[in-house]
Amino acid sequence: MKPIVAIVGRPNVGKSTLFNRITRSRAALVDDMPGVTRDRHHGDASWEGLDFAVVDTGGFSDTDAAGFAEQIRFQVKQAVDDADAIVMVLDGKGGVSPFDADLIQMLRQVDRPVLYVVNKVDGQEREGGVTDFYSLGLSQLHPISAEHGYGVPDFLDALVAELPQAEPSQETGEIRVAVVGRPNVGKSSLINRILGQERLLVSEVAGTTRDSIDTRCQVGEHSYLLVDTAGIRRKSRVSKRIEKFSVIKALKSMDSCDVALILMDAAEGITEQDVSIAGYAHERGCGCILLLNKWDLVEKDNRTLKRFTQEVRLAAKFLNFAPILSISALTGQRVNQLFRHVRAVYEQYSRRIGTGALNRIMAQALDRNEPPLHKGKRLKFYYATQVSTKPPTFVLFVSFPGAVHFSYLRYLTNQIREGTGLEKTPIRVLLRQRTGRIEFGKKRNIQRRKKR
Repeated sequence: MKPIVAIVGRPNVGKSTLFNRITRSRAALVDDMPGVTRDRHHGDASWEGLDFAVVDTGGFSDTDAAGFAEQIRFQVKQAVDDADAIVMVLDGKGGVSPFDADLIQMLRQVDRPVLYVVNKVDGQEREGGVTDFYSLGLSQLHPISAEHGYGVPDFLDALVAELPQAEPSQETGEIRVAVVGRPNVGKSSLINRILGQERLLVSEVAGTTRDSIDTRCQVGEHSYLLVDTAGIRRKSRVSKRIEKFSVIKALKSMDSCDVALILMDAAEGITEQDVSIAGYAHERGCGCILLLNKWDLVEKDNRTLKRFTQEVRLAAKFLNFAPILSISALTGQRVNQLFRHVRAVYEQYSRRIGTGALNRIMAQALDRNEPPLHKGKRLKFYYATQVSTKPPTFVLFVSFPGAVHFSYLRYLTNQIREGTGLEKTPIRVLLRQRTGRIEFGKKRNIQRRKKR
């Protein structure tokens, strides 16, 4: 496993900026408003040939305008306990704070290396202000500018010197699972239930999760990367800049995931925004599982699940292939079945179909239902092949692609889905123009005549 580095400090000292600098990414949200980061955020980094993981944490303080201070302090302590080395960030512009002393006192109880960096030092001429921090009883300080990169290479040299060597990784085939939905439908609660710990902040306050939070877990022989995302509200209700960035990152998480778990609040019923979020996932081509959460709060009879299923299928016809599962993140009801469905969707999502088998399916489909006419001539389909996976994407070569009616393309898509067993994954069927090839079914007739 890779060694883990936790970045800690009070609010607005530049922890997320340093996280982005070290990981060479923009994975963590950055804003001048204190308290943007609330959960732990993981990323990968490498320096001088050593790979390591970096964990960004929320600001360590006694107060928080939204009332999350106690939970954030708990998350910081969890990150410190899990880390192989800790980096504490101090504010070179704001100066010494009582919260710095509180956190330093806690870190003195840790038996792992702790490095102290003074951020927002934009050049050598500003290093004079660093001396004030020695009053905290620190023996070594690293002046840096996380935003501009000043001093960061020297700091990273000192950091990797303290880290243990990474063990060879045995991980293969990690499945990326994004948990998406409206605010307050139980996304963080579901991940906490899966992990068996309070890994993510949970609150009835909508918008508690602001960033997309990555968490790795192992279930049986399979590795998963769980991505908790900010709640996606209607555009008209998104006003704050930081919330807009959160929604953008939530949508981007579906671009890179293999399977999206689309949570809906069963107690409230299916809403238009639930369907819109399902549409976002469908547009991005990821595998989908529709989860009816808070099932423990629903008054049920023998037909309740059937009614919910019919309602979802009717509202989101474009996801008629997606499995539907009723769960309760609070009680754990049917959560243990979730990864069985994830693996089934992922297996189809990443499956490759042989060209021969695909063309036999196409020939049978064309025999059952002949292609339509175009300018008095029958459209000719010549050849089919799969060009990619995730999702399975097929190309059909046809004489006039623009003349293929969407209803006939839908028929062929359904025939491919049925013939290949790709019943739980999105598939894409593209049309390309090709002339001068033997049509489906014609080659077999020619070979029969030759044998005679």
